[in-house]
Amino acid sequence: MASSESVLVTGALGCIGAWTVGELAGRGKRVVAFDRSADLRRLHLVMKPEEVAGVTLVIGDLADTTAVEEVVRSESITQIIHLGALQLPFCKADPPRGATVNVLGTVNVFEAARRCGIEQVVYSSSIAVYGDPISHYGVFKLANEGNARAYWTDSGLASIGLRPMTVYGPGRDQGLTSSPTKAIVAAVLGYRYEITFGGSTLLNFAPDVARALVGAAESQPAGARVFNLNGSLASMADLVGAIEAVVPGSTGFITYRPDPLPFPEAIDTTGLDDINPPPVTPLLDAVARSVELLNRLRERGELVPEEHGLALVEGVAVDRPVPAPSQPAP
Repeated sequence: MASSESVLVTGALGCIGAWTVGELAGRGKRVVAFDRSADLRRLHLVMKPEEVAGVTLVIGDLADTTAVEEVVRSESITQIIHLGALQLPFCKADPPRGATVNVLGTVNVFEAARRCGIEQVVYSSSIAVYGDPISHYGVFKLANEGNARAYWTDSGLASIGLRPMTVYGPGRDQGLTSSPTKAIVAAVLGYRYEITFGGSTLLNFAPDVARALVGAAESQPAGARVFNLNGSLASMADLVGAIEAVVPGSTGFITYRPDPLPFPEAIDTTGLDDINPPPVTPLLDAVARSVELLNRLRERGELVPEEHGLALVEGVAVDRPVPAPSQPAP
């Protein structure tokens, strides 16, 4: 991508979205953020105020075909990184709404790209496509991969889908696999917390995911490709050990449940080198970077548990119930 190009990031105010916007801004790109919300707190978490001020925010609904095409045309978009979606718990609670946002919304993005002459769409899929038991969220992601192939076959619109597994790092405060990040936040705050699953999982550090997405967007269009994203294969015991090593006085504060996630521990990343993925940040380094950022917030009195998906019950941090996403503002 040349620096004069305009990049549309959908779902830009979520965790991966915020880190992706920050990565693009750091490379001097013009960024248009499309989201149903106007809550900039995750952008401010990972970016400098002047960088946030340089982002163009468009509030809208992915399910609105006209709105999606309009932002692509009116903002002279030349590249799209599509991250907007409802997460697994919300799809489980409201499958019709999940299908509308995750599947129709993705088709709308591809259709806008086709109509506006964009050569390639980069989007986030998920390891949930391998889930056992299957989930609506995983099925919707699998449908998106199929639709991406159909757009390549029918229209020559290229795409790259990346499948992360357990994304962690500051800003990851919602979703089935947000618990490792909440554990880091709880440790920094000095609270006890139980990670909601056990076993081992592939941990994808959010800044690494963002760099992979931006790198994919800079690669040459070549069909409808999908890659499993690499990361750090670690047990929850490994994660707890890393937290205890980085956060003084946290020993014994973080525990975890025995049941593993319903996803495979190891995945095949064959072909990923085609898009030159960034190096994986080692687990200990990623935890240390997260703690450093969170400590800066804590020192300023701005590390609020509720803003990181936590609630305090009798001095123990627990997952804060998250209401279903509302309809976008008019």
